[in-house]
Amino acid sequence: MAKKKRKGFLTAFSIILILIFVLGIVTHILPEATFIGGEIVNGSGVVGATLSQVLLSPILGFENAIDVCIFILILGGFLGVVAKTEALETGIKVLVRKLKGKEIMLIPILMFIFSVGGTTYGMLEETVGFYALLSATMVMAGMDTIVASAIVLLGAGSGVLGSTINPFAVGAAVSALPEGIVVNQGLIIGIGVALWLTTYLISTLFVVSYAKKIIKQKGSTFLSLRERKNMELEYGDAAVTASLDNVKLTGKQKVTLWLFALTFLVMIVGFIPWGEFNITFFEGFTGWLTGSSLGNWYFYESALWFLIMAIIIGVVNRQGEKGFVDTFIDGADDMVGVILIVAIARGASVLMSQTYLDNYIIYNCAEALKNVPSTVFMPLNYLLHVLLSILVPSSSGLATLSAPIIGPLAYQLGYSVETTVMSLVAANGLVNLITPTCGAIMGGLALARVEYSTWFRWALKIVITIAIVNIIILAIAAAIF
Repeated sequence: MAKKKRKGFLTAFSIILILIFVLGIVTHILPEATFIGGEIVNGSGVVGATLSQVLLSPILGFENAIDVCIFILILGGFLGVVAKTEALETGIKVLVRKLKGKEIMLIPILMFIFSVGGTTYGMLEETVGFYALLSATMVMAGMDTIVASAIVLLGAGSGVLGSTINPFAVGAAVSALPEGIVVNQGLIIGIGVALWLTTYLISTLFVVSYAKKIIKQKGSTFLSLRERKNMELEYGDAAVTASLDNVKLTGKQKVTLWLFALTFLVMIVGFIPWGEFNITFFEGFTGWLTGSSLGNWYFYESALWFLIMAIIIGVVNRQGEKGFVDTFIDGADDMVGVILIVAIARGASVLMSQTYLDNYIIYNCAEALKNVPSTVFMPLNYLLHVLLSILVPSSSGLATLSAPIIGPLAYQLGYSVETTVMSLVAANGLVNLITPTCGAIMGGLALARVEYSTWFRWALKIVITIAIVNIIILAIAAAIF
């Protein structure tokens, strides 16, 4: 489905490119850097950017982020191959059918499934197709399409907010940190799990409470009269869900689901730094296949693993050589936009490095904040990135753009870089639960026949509650680590 276009909002591409030009101009406004013995004096100033440096920075961003870009490209191909089998879609249909009459149980189950996809690989845009399916199901069960929208958006969104190994958020942010700053992947995963599960719990409680209220009081829906009429016209006919009666997973689809789960399970195991926990059990695994043992994986090893599993799933489903290649290419093609955002955003980091603007910002911010306690620094960092995410909603774009500045700042102040990274990720995830610049929101709500203004008013109290809990968790993490 083509994404609904909204006038008046710049795309992430334009925002980042404008920012790059603004950065170039800023380098001519700030004090000129002082060099002694060929070394810059910290915080003394910057070197004015040339026009060629500004124009070349997005191109050089590709070179700087090549590992992330390759992984994202192959991940897109893998997801395309899986989508071709319709195993995920059919699996949810089977679950819906089995719980008929007990649909309220679907809310926590489906929200958790979507959240797992969100925390592992940033599943959000890929969920748009589920809005229509769940809208029909929830309306048949006596609920409304806000419940259906919340299951998908808050479910997947809670996972993205609490990303553990999501390459589009955590992966992009960690990769964008300057050399010399080493992060504890286990700690990042731990903080991510805390954010993910608390956000999931808050969201689920709100949605279940609202759904029960509608079932008991039919007129208590938050939808306007016009939205109710549109909902009934689109999803009120029982024939819409008739296809659920006979749906079942084929043998190949069952195998595909197991392989899909195995792929992400192995990737999770591969990213966890087992050596830091003195666990050596995994050292002998996969080194012969990927070049690095489980626990020492990064983007290249993960890219190879996803390519291998895509081929296996293609063989299991007998897609054929041409069919597999075409499907893989189509899936990879869907990720080109994300890759461009990562590369262009990394270009801003390249320009700041070339002009020493990053050095100037980091040093002077560190001087201004050196006496601020970490329990204050982290909430302020979270709120700052909430504002930045409104302008740059892309998790990849914001992570790649901000991490090179905020990460070294926290490192220089002696604060937890891991908590700082997760503050960035969580703030971006929070905004993408409600912002109109998020394509998944606008496309999904359009399918569910829910107006954006209705969703905003309904979800606002949930988002505020989540934000408060996020800040508390991050402040505690900052104090401990």
